[in-house]
Amino acid sequence: MIKHGEEFKQEAVRIALTSGLSRERVASDLGVGKSTLNKWVSHYRPLDLVAAPQADLARENERLRLENRVLREEREIVKRRLSSSRAKGREVRFRA
Repeated sequence: MIKHGEEFKQEAVRIALTSGLSRERVASDLGVGKSTLNKWVSHYRPLDLVAAPQADLARENERLRLENRVLREEREIVKRRLSSSRAKGREVRFRA
C-alpha cells in the first residue's frame, strides 16, 4: 500500500474539484481508488483548496495594477520632459 503525502492529497482534491472530470476518472488517472479520493475530498474540502489559487490571482492582479500605474506615470513624466525640451530646442539624453 502506497502512503501519499499531504501535498499529493491536496492536489488530488483540487484536481477533482476543478478539472471538470469525473471523480472516477481523476482517481484512475492518479492511481488511487475512487473511495479514497472521495475520502480526501471530504477531508480537505473545508480547507477551501479551490479558493487559494483565486486569492493568489487577486494578489497578483493587484500587484500588476500598481506596477502598471507606476509605469504609466513614469511614461507621462518622460513624455512631458521630451516635449518641453523639444520646445526649447534641447535634446534630452538618458544615461543607462
